[in-house]
Amino acid sequence: MPNIKSAIKRVQTNEKKNAHNNTIKSDMRTAVKKVEAAVVLNDAQAAASTFTEAVRKLDKAAAKGLIHKNAVARKKSRLAKKLNSLNA
Repeated sequence: MPNIKSAIKRVQTNEKKNAHNNTIKSDMRTAVKKVEAAVVLNDAQAAASTFTEAVRKLDKAAAKGLIHKNAVARKKSRLAKKLNSLNA
């Protein structure tokens, strides 16, 4: 545990940021899983509506630097592929 006041503050802010980032990442993963679950159930309408939410959350995570932009592009592409295979 740090003794210096500024280091103590830094530990506290890091913990706060870490908790916030974890909630955003968790929401993102949950949104992706919802799309995949809707695809498994062959529910095109639910998959389409959850897809837009998942894309929004993925883009927000990339904008905040929580996940690399290329990883986001890859995830969006794979989700879109699953969604299109459902509609075809």
